[in-house]
Amino acid sequence: MKVLVVGGGGREHALVWKIGQSPLVTKVWCAPGNPGIAGLAECVPVAVDDLDALLAFARTHAVDLTVVGPELPLTLGIVDRFQAAGLTIFGPNAAAARLEGSKKFSKDLMAKYAIPTAAYQAFDSRDEAVDYIRRQGAPIVVKADGLAAGKGVVVATTVEEAVQAVDEIMVDAIFGAAGARVVIEEFMAGEEASFFAFTDGKNILPLASAQDHKRIFDDDQGPNTGGMGAYSPAPVVTDRLHRDIVETIVRPTIDGMAAEGSPYAGILYVGLMIAEGKPRVVEYNARFGDPEAQPLLVRMKSDIVPLLLASARGELSGERIEWLDKAAVCVVMASGGYPGPLDLGHEIQGLAAAAQIDDLLVFHAGTALQQGEIVNSGGRVLGVTGLGATVAEAIDKVYLGVQAISWPGAQYRTDIGRKALGR
Repeated sequence: MKVLVVGGGGREHALVWKIGQSPLVTKVWCAPGNPGIAGLAECVPVAVDDLDALLAFARTHAVDLTVVGPELPLTLGIVDRFQAAGLTIFGPNAAAARLEGSKKFSKDLMAKYAIPTAAYQAFDSRDEAVDYIRRQGAPIVVKADGLAAGKGVVVATTVEEAVQAVDEIMVDAIFGAAGARVVIEEFMAGEEASFFAFTDGKNILPLASAQDHKRIFDDDQGPNTGGMGAYSPAPVVTDRLHRDIVETIVRPTIDGMAAEGSPYAGILYVGLMIAEGKPRVVEYNARFGDPEAQPLLVRMKSDIVPLLLASARGELSGERIEWLDKAAVCVVMASGGYPGPLDLGHEIQGLAAAAQIDDLLVFHAGTALQQGEIVNSGGRVLGVTGLGATVAEAIDKVYLGVQAISWPGAQYRTDIGRKALGR
């Protein structure tokens, strides 16, 4: 069968790598792809939001399965367009993708179906939002309602910081239309985890546990990013907690979406805060996490293609996933300046040396080919991912790879996976 992967980041590189291993697959395209993906699939120069061109390509090339990586085409309705044309596509339709596309929608759904999360209020007015913040005090969380590439969340430690966040989002419009509305939430203390499940709109198939690292600097300091590294499994998610998450969060979310007339099919990503053994929802995403996809897919022993097809076709009942009895750690190497103004265009050294390291994979995210050289072209540049018998071994492996790679201004965290060692 022929597969089209939509996207060009580290998540899509990992998906292409995993999909290409399936004996069912004879051809993989990726739109637009990146220089790393080009070694595994044929890259197609089509942007992720050019739905007309993507649909035309899939029709012309008789694509059997399309797999959507990023959130933007999902919220724009790529799944609706492909399904209307009779094409098989993995991911939620536009109505279901509102779980990620609107934080107010997702919070309202959680409130209606008693899904544990932080108390919140949504505001279209800057002054009303600021009045609410002053009444509530700090710490407090300010979120842009719409899509902001993982950066539209400010955990404010003071009232002044929260007010500044509202002004930047609503007045300065740093996230454009995504910040026309803000959601203000109570601050939740605890340890974060990422939980993923395949679903066909009714059946649920959970994945292994993972933990992301959102802040730019070690010890969870500095501003939020799209994610600076992840590992799997995450010991904070015990077997009992895993069951609790499915029963109290994932199942009522899927059932609630169906009851609302917007059945959710695809991969559901639940960002969690865990305190005293109890999980609460931080946010939903309508796609694989990035960088969590990298360690998860490296650990996945099963063929992913039947799972993608079963989710898309409503046939997930009876499917199972086998996992390697190993740990995987992904460290994101980012451009200088990230998550602010970026220092781009530097040749990346050491990729060939890293490729020689056993049980190490380098997934490209923000790279480009210029005059025959691979250069950094985005904020998050590479997702270096190592496998080991334990998390400690995987940490040693991944940092061996990270230290082999360099370019001017490259930055990365040195503590990815450390929380697991304490457990």
